[in-house]
Amino acid sequence: MTEKLSDTARKSLIEPLVANGWSLSGNGEAIEKTFEFTDFIHAFAFMTRVALWAEKWDHHPDWSNSYNRVRVSLSTHDVGGLSALDAKLARKMDQLKED
Repeated sequence: MTEKLSDTARKSLIEPLVANGWSLSGNGEAIEKTFEFTDFIHAFAFMTRVALWAEKWDHHPDWSNSYNRVRVSLSTHDVGGLSALDAKLARKMDQLKED
């Protein structure tokens, strides 16, 4: 079962993400980031790659797309805040952006 991150886990899992462009939102209960691409097709391809991982892990982002930008917000609704799944999916998104 997924659990809300403890203060110690938040420090070790979330701080590196913040250093990589993610920011805390929702009173610290979510993380968000806007990814920019050269054009719409690259943004949509990124969303498709992320969707495959999100479905595999049964953890789906709140996101929106506007031409070459994808705005993402991650939070685990079942626990009312951030969980290890949010950090895992955020790291995967950063990795997929680089690919």
